[in-house]
Amino acid sequence: MDVNQAKQEHLLALKVMRLTKPTLFTNLPVTCENRDLPGDLFGQLMREDPSTIKGAETLMLGEMLTLPQNFGNIFLGETFSSYISVHNDSNQVVKDILVKADLQTSSQRLNLSASNSAVAELKPECCIDDVIHHEVKEIGTHILVCAVSYTTQYGEKLYFRKFFKFQVLKPLDVKTKFYNAETDEVFLEAQIQNITTSPMFMEKVSLEPSMMYNVTELNTVTSGNDGESTFGKMSYLQPMDTRQYLYCLKPKPEYAEKAGVIKGVTVIGKLDIVWKTNLGERGRLQTSQLQRMAPGYGDIRLSLEMIPDTVNLEEPFDIICKITNCSERTMDLVLEMCNTRSIHWCGVSGRQLGKLSPGAFLSLPLTLLSSVQGLQSISGLRLTDTFLKRTYEYDDIAQVCVVCPYTSNEC
Repeated sequence: MDVNQAKQEHLLALKVMRLTKPTLFTNLPVTCENRDLPGDLFGQLMREDPSTIKGAETLMLGEMLTLPQNFGNIFLGETFSSYISVHNDSNQVVKDILVKADLQTSSQRLNLSASNSAVAELKPECCIDDVIHHEVKEIGTHILVCAVSYTTQYGEKLYFRKFFKFQVLKPLDVKTKFYNAETDEVFLEAQIQNITTSPMFMEKVSLEPSMMYNVTELNTVTSGNDGESTFGKMSYLQPMDTRQYLYCLKPKPEYAEKAGVIKGVTVIGKLDIVWKTNLGERGRLQTSQLQRMAPGYGDIRLSLEMIPDTVNLEEPFDIICKITNCSERTMDLVLEMCNTRSIHWCGVSGRQLGKLSPGAFLSLPLTLLSSVQGLQSISGLRLTDTFLKRTYEYDDIAQVCVVCPYTSNEC
């Protein structure tokens, strides 16, 4: 901390200390082999050292706790705690003592004082104590401004301030990626990196979805009735390590019908991250609202609502197509089905589908068969808007696995 001392001599003394938890004592073990000149001397000294762990003296980590010797680092999302003490160093009775603590950031000034009322009097060698807490929510320079005003026994009013400056660092680096599925589902990958110098216990990493979506976490492996985390039972993140979390977002039923016509930027939700460090110091971060650019589908979107995973060779199978009008005008649609080398459509091509208003959709059952084995791409659908004489062709709509129901000899 940087402290600016007041030049005037005052009857009261102000002390400010940051409250942090102690750390485990570390020592540097010195060892040698028994055949060396010191013999067992170093080992005996370590066994007699009260700070070492009995039976594991060569470990650097001891069993004693040490108080912090400096201000240390404070990270975004942690709670800043400070002890403020005003002591009467004089032999006079001081009256109307008011202690005020403000935290100045780059954007705001916060009052952290527990009480804004003045203390009537303070006798010699007595003190006024206060503990302040603040959850740090900004990165950068913070200045703790402590002001003390009082009145002497002769009626003179005095006032002084002290400034304590410290930096708030960034604990985590969070990167996000969006993946749009063929359906209306959205997959979010969150990469979280520990950029501090100490390990973190990741207590919770969750996604709070926006009002449009329901979220499913894909960070557990189902084992029996319980789900085990993919990161194991001890969820520690070492310094500079990165961990990836995956979430699946699906539109709520009331928004699912509009998902095909949503354009522009949509709000997905925000990540809520909770961790603990050292001896249980808790930190929490919430990202801003995550946004993604909705995929463009053109004037008409064609997607599949139902398709089998596996079908038999040269046997008809059914699919259900969903046609959505993503434009701002009414369309009069005609469906044409064009056979490919491996895919053959069953039914009449050039079917009239009728008018489709803006934002509306229709489900269309179709039948087809494949004449070639293997993984086949469903292609050959064509939609024509008779109003504007505009044609839309759809290839590689989906893929299906075609197998032979007979033996290999018969095929």
